[in-house]
Amino acid sequence: MHTPLADRIRPQTIDDIVGQRHLVGEGMPLRNIIESGELPNMIFYGPSGTGKTTLARMIAKKTDRTLRKLNCTTAGTQDIRDIVNDLNSFTAPNGILLYLDEIQYFNKKQQQTLLEYIEDGSITLIASTTENPYFYVYSAILSRSSVFEFKYVTPEDVENAVIRGFKFLEEEKNEAFHVEEGVTKHIANACGGDVRKSLNAVELCVLAAKKPEKNEKRVITLNSAVSLTQKSAMRYDREGDEHYDILSAFQKSMRGSDPDAAIHYLGRLLEAGDMTSAIRRLLVCAAEDVGLAYPMIMPIVKAATDIALQVGMPEARLPLADAVILVCNSPKSNTGHDAINAAMEDLKNGKSGPIPRQLQNKHYDGDDAAVKGQFYLYPHAFPNRWVEQQYLPDALKDKQYYFYGDNKQEQAAKEYWDKIKGKKNS
Repeated sequence: MHTPLADRIRPQTIDDIVGQRHLVGEGMPLRNIIESGELPNMIFYGPSGTGKTTLARMIAKKTDRTLRKLNCTTAGTQDIRDIVNDLNSFTAPNGILLYLDEIQYFNKKQQQTLLEYIEDGSITLIASTTENPYFYVYSAILSRSSVFEFKYVTPEDVENAVIRGFKFLEEEKNEAFHVEEGVTKHIANACGGDVRKSLNAVELCVLAAKKPEKNEKRVITLNSAVSLTQKSAMRYDREGDEHYDILSAFQKSMRGSDPDAAIHYLGRLLEAGDMTSAIRRLLVCAAEDVGLAYPMIMPIVKAATDIALQVGMPEARLPLADAVILVCNSPKSNTGHDAINAAMEDLKNGKSGPIPRQLQNKHYDGDDAAVKGQFYLYPHAFPNRWVEQQYLPDALKDKQYYFYGDNKQEQAAKEYWDKIKGKKNS
């Protein structure tokens, strides 16, 4: 069975770990905890390929507890029971160090099964997850654990791992390599801060290179590296944090009027094949963030997204790019957003009341009506097609939800209505 290069070259000491200096650098908290030998329950949170499993294995070596490892994508409740049955047996006299990989795949009941043993110290838990633990880990487990966040590894650090990977394979194959200029840097940049992915790319490049003749070097070309690492720099999982991070960055870039960043995130969404999410955020941004400052943007953006859906990729990128840039360059107003949110907040708090009689959809009064008649005033029958009357329920009659924005469009409307509403009706 072939073992991937990333596993064959896995670091053996903390100092060999690529990146994560904020956790395992000299004098950093997690390193001090590991070297103390007194291990709390820990949750390692961060992207794949950033050293979570590697560090967990190193920690296991520093304890005299029995190590048990479960991958939560395939493990079940029976696997937990089997581990619990080993407690206080001759196979685990000092307790168990349990490493749960991808803990987010364990449901609440499965996580609860461990709680008793975590509390009494017979099981020390080290769990890893690529998802936000505050959303996916049972709160009782979370409150008894220390969370450490692993970050993307910088291209500079990844390149060091790539160089080490090529040297390792040279020794393993007893060959000499000629690695063309730019290969290591390209792999480091193309693999999105994932050390495992970068080392897999190294091995692919070596396997794809022509086997050398005797006394010749195996040539690793830049063209081969580019071909074998296509699209790998982009992290994307439609069900995970990265999905929502990209969508958030996309909308915030449009809201912040940064067309370069917004186009970048649009490209990432389209490369991932997620045009639907890009369109949804684009439509929302047109209404939420541009809104009444340029209300005609909504049908324009809708037309652009309709064109994109009709022509499909790759041409769909063109109307979508135009729409994104238009949103970025447009004046912004969230007055509509604030108004509807304030109104809905009042409704949630029970602030409502009967609809005023003059607005009700009926033209007769019951016998119990103290005052007969609807008394609705038809605005078109008055000068400037406006007449003062109460529209909100009595409980909210003086409430103001909408406030004019300071943009040209809304200020023009304000000036118009201030002028009209300041006049007396005849």
